[in-house]
Amino acid sequence: MSTIRTFILLAALTALFAVIGGMLGGQTGAIIALVIAGGMNLFAWWGSDRMVLAMNAARPISRAEMPWLHDMVAELAARAGLPMPKLYLVETDQPNAFATGRDPAHGAVAVTRGLLAALSREELAGVIAHELAHIRNRDTLIMAVAATLAGAISMLANFAFFFRPSDREGPGIFATILMMILAPLAAALVQMAISRTREYAADRAGAEICGHPLWLASALQRIEALARRVPNPYAEANPAEAHLFIVNPLTGRGMDNLFSTHPSTANRVAALHALAREMGRASDPAPRPWQARQRRFTGPWS
Repeated sequence: MSTIRTFILLAALTALFAVIGGMLGGQTGAIIALVIAGGMNLFAWWGSDRMVLAMNAARPISRAEMPWLHDMVAELAARAGLPMPKLYLVETDQPNAFATGRDPAHGAVAVTRGLLAALSREELAGVIAHELAHIRNRDTLIMAVAATLAGAISMLANFAFFFRPSDREGPGIFATILMMILAPLAAALVQMAISRTREYAADRAGAEICGHPLWLASALQRIEALARRVPNPYAEANPAEAHLFIVNPLTGRGMDNLFSTHPSTANRVAALHALAREMGRASDPAPRPWQARQRRFTGPWS
């Protein structure tokens, strides 16, 4: 159901882009708008991962530096049926993580320094599994396309006033101004709706990959509590990328709403607890506190 909803929302973004192009240039304008959107999406498909990693100053994590993390990710990736993704570290104290890459063969998972310091190994496994679910579901590509379309709609709507047709068949000045205001807003709402849909799907798939929904539930609660107090300078400088992170890196939100890039953590945790009951994992013990000396990962999947 979430996949169907995602494609409906993507179709809505594409249709909105075509409608704006049609208002500006008729049928020819609509065709040109779709061609432009295709070109921008091709660019996003090819280079979005490098752009996101660069914006966060993410650096590769070698196996020699963190063998325990490589072992964890390799085991989880095998359980997910994925090739080993590249690992990156973002030097910020805010605990958070994101995935990127145009397809599973080019997948990358980035974790922050704060995430490694704050979570237990079980909680970290839940987070990594969530990010691997994004890669397996190709959410990294879907969100790149959604962000590109939303940005293109905003750009086209801003151009509308200056390139408004002069003939009587074109939109009037009032309609043009209204379009300039409403089109970017509608695009942003659709993009956020896609992001929230994919987060719920990745939570469920990630919990199934690691086998313990409560690990991810505990991690989400811990990350949100710390993220509200610890700023992420890279996300603050590029707020348009906030939807990529497992928890909103900008502000905490108390409920799902139209302007939220993420579902509320309370709703996500409730869904994970319901999944734990379905899987017979509701009585699992809480993840153990993190201890820096416990670097070795043994894969406690039983």
